[in-house]
Amino acid sequence: MVQYSKTRLDVSFAALSDSTRRGVLEQLGRAEASITDLAEKFHMTLTGMKKHIGVLEQAGLVTTRKAGRVRTCKLGLRGLEEEAAWIERYRRLWDTRFEELDKVVEELKRKEEVDGRTE
Repeated sequence: MVQYSKTRLDVSFAALSDSTRRGVLEQLGRAEASITDLAEKFHMTLTGMKKHIGVLEQAGLVTTRKAGRVRTCKLGLRGLEEEAAWIERYRRLWDTRFEELDKVVEELKRKEEVDGRTE
């Protein structure tokens, strides 16, 4: 069985729980950007964007580098393999449960059809 680091998952999912941070990741997937550019794009203060970037950095999803007065952001080195595996495990579980539910529903439909013909 796959072992997951609960702390890492908690940090990752907390970082991904915010729509602005997910938007930042999408933006950085297209191209590197400065914190100032990201703040403007998302119509927020520089301080607010710095906080979002800090959360993403802590989760390892973003890295930054400073050149002069400009801090540039790019996607972090680590992917979301562990998080994807955790989600996949539960997706398979729910698929199995829904398949079983489909079988029950089909059986009830067959019984209903048979009972309807005999009355």
